[in-house]
Amino acid sequence: MSPRFSRLGVLLLGILAVSTASIFIRYAQPGAPSLTIAAGRLTLAALVLAPVALARHRPALARLTARQLGLALLAGAFLAAHFALWIASLERTTVASSVVLVTTTPLWVGLLAPVVLREPLTRRVASGILLALAGGVLVGLGDAGPIGAAPRAGALLGDFLALAGAWMMAGNLMVGRRLRADLGLVPYVTLVYGAAAVILLAAMAITGRSFLCLSPMTCLWIALLALVPQLLGHTSFNWALRYLPASLVAVALLGEPVGSSALAWVLLREVPGPVTLLGALVILAGIAVVAWASPAPAVD
Repeated sequence: MSPRFSRLGVLLLGILAVSTASIFIRYAQPGAPSLTIAAGRLTLAALVLAPVALARHRPALARLTARQLGLALLAGAFLAAHFALWIASLERTTVASSVVLVTTTPLWVGLLAPVVLREPLTRRVASGILLALAGGVLVGLGDAGPIGAAPRAGALLGDFLALAGAWMMAGNLMVGRRLRADLGLVPYVTLVYGAAAVILLAAMAITGRSFLCLSPMTCLWIALLALVPQLLGHTSFNWALRYLPASLVAVALLGEPVGSSALAWVLLREVPGPVTLLGALVILAGIAVVAWASPAPAVD
């Protein structure tokens, strides 16, 4: 087997892993609030990463400045909000609509980067953003229901929560881009996952929620959520970025909505309507245009 074929296999593994996230969340939601699922996912991921970070990256952690810790906390706050909003969206709208809308993060990064990061907005990025916005309108129309019928308010709220989750992830990436310039991948994700976990655990405490009342099966779904899409999936993408073109990896990320929708079709019997499906395809095309035009991210 050629090395390139093996690397593409790892990329495919990553796509399959992240595609399971929405399914595990749906299976966990009857037994746990969305906030608890988000907190459990990030807490377990941080606990798995912490020993690795302490064993192999202790000098880098010891050199952290107050500014870097502040950026890590801010990135963690954005990440906590991202997962809380997106998981809540899955209570209200279809997997296809939720995952496609939350995957629009590259569009918002491209739109905000000229202001926040002083990175130019190219014509290709602008055209991709407009294309995806048109697709978002179609998804909204599809989830609103037939013309003349009462709007499905819950689905539209779910769409908005997924979109807000994409905005929060855009904030996380823009803050993280500054922090990652001086910090390796493992210390970075450990700090950010840890900060997000602490914020979500504090929110759980304030709202009176606890892990103790969860059933063993719900705990299993949350554990699988942390281990498979969070650690295995995203680690595979970061590994692939070292060996494959960034544009290929970025476009491959579009496999998550496709994989999630296919799994939802088979396991949850969720079949998207034709207008929603058309909108999703237009959004994915817009994201592909933006991802192809974006510079390669820094990786270890």
